[in-house]
Amino acid sequence: MERINKSVIAITNLTDETDEKIYWLNTKPDDRLRALEMMRVINYGKDATTARLQRFFEIAELKTS
Repeated sequence: MERINKSVIAITNLTDETDEKIYWLNTKPDDRLRALEMMRVINYGKDATTARLQRFFEIAELKTS
């Protein structure tokens, strides 16, 4: 997993005009997915995908007449 370089992170308002949209549109899809995964891990931790609701299955037998 990549480490975050906190010296290059800038916090701005959503209404500020930046060239961030152009940057992400010009970024390769693989790099976008890596960035998305890094943000997911920052927000939810590494094991958040395994902490889902448990599912159960019920087997119903079809009655034949």
